[in-house]
Parts: sequence; structure tokens; C-alpha cells
Amino acid sequence: MKTIKYILQKEFRQIFRNRTMLPMIFGVPLLQMLVLVFAATFDMKKIDMVVVDKDLSETSRELIAKFDGIPFYHLETAVPDATFGEEMLLTDDADVVLVIPPNMEKDLVRDDKAQIQLLVNAIDGNTAQLIFSYSSQIIGNFNKNLIAEWKGLPKFTPPTEVTITENYWYNSELDYKWYMAPGILAILVTIIGMFMSGMNLVREKEIGTIEQLNVTPVKKYQFIIGKLVPFWVIALFDLAFGLFIAWLVFDLPIVGSLWLLFGLASVYLISVLGLGLFISTVTDTQQQVMFISFFFMMIFILMGGIFTPVESMPHWAQMLDRANPIYYFMRIMRHVVLKGSGFFDLLQEFVSLLILGTTFLSLAIWRYRKTS
Repeated sequence: MKTIKYILQKEFRQIFRNRTMLPMIFGVPLLQMLVLVFAATFDMKKIDMVVVDKDLSETSRELIAKFDGIPFYHLETAVPDATFGEEMLLTDDADVVLVIPPNMEKDLVRDDKAQIQLLVNAIDGNTAQLIFSYSSQIIGNFNKNLIAEWKGLPKFTPPTEVTITENYWYNSELDYKWYMAPGILAILVTIIGMFMSGMNLVREKEIGTIEQLNVTPVKKYQFIIGKLVPFWVIALFDLAFGLFIAWLVFDLPIVGSLWLLFGLASVYLISVLGLGLFISTVTDTQQQVMFISFFFMMIFILMGGIFTPVESMPHWAQMLDRANPIYYFMRIMRHVVLKGSGFFDLLQEFVSLLILGTTFLSLAIWRYRKTS
């Protein structure tokens, strides 16, 4: 134990003397939480709509008033031609253009039908789908009331015997920042565990001190423990720091047990640190570690469910996610923080992380050679 203690002292001193690692330990959590959460947050509180009213009838004005009465629809202007609306879409001055053709009211009176057009900026697919869905629903309700009014029927109202009450669990305000913050924290812990642990060992190779350590009587397991434990502690500290920032800035509710969260995070870090150590054993420079770690990180993050639900991915991609540690930890973060899930609710994730951690760490230990 004394040997491990001295190695840990040496590692912590070396880490805090490194001018590159200190900003990563304290600066990265702050920047990620304050910048990435807002950058990845999807906000539908304002939809810029441009109206092209070629009919100029009472019916068209009533339809425009329907949109104008919705709080998150902001009617920019009324333009005389659809070409101007398309130009505003191209310059990102509008999210959607409502085109009302000439003689719309006459067509409704004569043929009982008319057409209108919605031009939606679909650069962002999620935003475009929601804008089209909201707009179609508003037009559909307007159409039902119009039919009822012209046919001499009472104004259309939903059947009184059927009442739908919406109640959103775990994120009642549908605040997207609450959804994104736990995912950003999962990425933060992964960066600290994978990047820094791998770079630290390779740095020993670059400056030549690895040969000096190899000829000492320090055993292999003592050396590995001394290399991994500091970053295990630092990653847990950054997780706590990030949770504090999320609670302070975004008012993130932490419903579940912090003991459970940090316990499962400790198991997750075994797999991440093991993978970082394995990468460091097959590389010779810090640049190589960065490139290889970045390659795995991009795949893990994109398939981990932080931006796209895993359930919407193809079946083969969902099967590949069985070997993705970020996928399991992403679920743990959101389930514990937002839902308050217990240990038995996350037993499958715990067992999977334990298997992955044992596998990655075993590969790293097997690949590492103490003697030069």
C-alpha cells in the first residue's frame, strides 16, 4: 500500500504541475455546461412566420389572426409575392411562409375546398417537423370551425364526454436543457477519463520517464492503479462540479440518489479508463492518443442517444450499442437525475458496464508491458 500511496502522490503532483491538464480539469466542465447545453438546446418558443396573402378576404384575415393569436408565432410581415417569402427563408429571416392563393374564399364558397401552402425551412429536421405539425393543427382547427359556421352548425368544439388531460412526467415543463444537461455531463466524464488517462501515460513515454519506472521494483498492478486512480477521482470531482453548475444555472432537479449516481459513475469510469489505458499502450505520442480517442468518442457519442433516441436507430445500430459504454451511462444519468430510478431499475446497465469495464481493463493490462 505504501508503494501505491507514493505513486499516487507522484501522479497528483505531476498532474497539477501540468499546465495543459489543469484547464481541462477545471475549465472544460464550466465551458461544457455553460456553452454546450445552450448550443444543443432546442427551443420552440418563437416561430418567425411570413404571410403571403393574395386573397385579401375576410376568411384569409381570420386564418392569419389564428396564427397571430398563438404566443410563439411571430408574424414578421405580409409580403405581396411568394418569391419574397422564399428569399426570407434563404436568409433565415423566416422559419415558415404561409401562402394564401388568390380566390381562396371564392373557391371555398363555390367548390367547398381550397388550397394553401406552407413553406418550411427544413435545414433543421426536428424544427421543421414541429413547425409543420403545429401549423397543420391550427389550419385544421380553423377549417373545422369554418365548415361548422358555413353549414349553420354550432361552432366546432371537441366532444364534452371525452377529455384529454396532458401530464408530462419527469420533465413537466418540457425544458430541453434538463434533457441535455445530464447527457453533456456524461460526455464530460468520458473526456476526462479517456483522453487524460491515455495522454498521461503516453507523456511518460515522450519525456522518457517510463523507462525509469520500468526498472524500479514497482509491480505492474501498482503502476496501473497509480495511473488510473487520480483520473478516476478527478472525473468524479468534475461530475459533482458539473451537477452543481447544472443545478445552479439551469435549476436542474436531481430527483434520484447521488450515492447511486456516483456509484454507477465509478463503475462506468472503469471501462472508460481501461479503454484510455489500452489506447495508450498501442500509441507512442499524445497526438496519436488524441486521434484514436477522438475516433472512438465520436462514434460513442453519436450512437449514445444524446442527440438522437437510440430507439429510432436501425436495429443493427442498436445491437452495436451493446458495446457502447456511453449509451448505458447516458441512460443512467437521465434516469437517476430526472426519473429518480433505483439500482434495480438500472441493473441491466450496471451489469453491462461491469462487463465492458472488465473487458477493457483486462485488455489494457494484458497489452501493457512493464519491462522495456
